[in-house]
Amino acid sequence: MSDSLSVSSASSGPAFETAELFDQAPDTVAVCELQFRSFGLCRAFFGECVPFEVFEDHRPLRELLGESGQGRVAVVDSLGSLRIGLLGDTMSKLAMSNGWAGVIVNGAIRDGSAIDSLDFGIKALGTTARRNNGPMTPSRRGTVIFGGVRFEAGHWVYADPDCVVVSPTPVKL
Repeated sequence: MSDSLSVSSASSGPAFETAELFDQAPDTVAVCELQFRSFGLCRAFFGECVPFEVFEDHRPLRELLGESGQGRVAVVDSLGSLRIGLLGDTMSKLAMSNGWAGVIVNGAIRDGSAIDSLDFGIKALGTTARRNNGPMTPSRRGTVIFGGVRFEAGHWVYADPDCVVVSPTPVKL
């Protein structure tokens, strides 16, 4: 196990590798099949899952990240869209100040270079310069499914440079 990974969580713990977490509990740990890019200085993070769905609109996500994160991970499904960035450096700072452990986006973000200087962790499919300036898009909290995995409220999400895994209960680190 690498000692060089930083970990962000409400209850910070030792470094981990998602491959080792899977090896510990292959019958319960699900591996997301999407190939995410890592952003921010915190390359490994974990916490309780807060699933959220919004299509190509950053404003509902801003509302979510404005709430107390309590060391949780926002798992955002934008149906894989790379057209509109769902968060940038300003919203990342908001999430950090409100105690979110990290954000996973099945879609695009913006301001990737600026986010890379923050002590925060984000996984996303890619980047773009665009944001939505049209009418507000509906959003919902609840189970989201992407990459062959169900992300449910209360499950535990672990992300490192290799991948994202989810477990119905915390995995011993």
